[in-house]
Amino acid sequence: QVQLVESGGGLVQAGGSLRLSCAASGLTFSSYAMGWFRQVPGKEREFLGAIIRSGSSTLYADSVKGRATISRDNAKNTVYLQMNSLKPEDTADYYCAADNTNLYCSGSPNEYAYWGQGTQVTVSS
Repeated sequence: QVQLVESGGGLVQAGGSLRLSCAASGLTFSSYAMGWFRQVPGKEREFLGAIIRSGSSTLYADSVKGRATISRDNAKNTVYLQMNSLKPEDTADYYCAADNTNLYCSGSPNEYAYWGQGTQVTVSS
């Protein structure tokens, strides 16, 4: 079955950086656009960014633009989210997701068919 497994979360000080990874299995990874989202308990899931199948194009939410970089390695079936200049308000559970219906990057959670279990990121002030 399809599995997306995030890793790399943890506790980091404000101003620091994290690199999250999402390893995919059970699907043809290069056929999926990949997205990153985050969620704080009690709030809606927030789109952070996405990368198209080939990795040649990305899309970022305004909230992380300039601080986030999404990349992928199709040979390793892995997508990455590099986050810099972290702020306490970046504290959340971070999720990767896979979308095989769009050729472009979608910011809508409804477009993503598969989701990881999430990894927690805590940014201390």
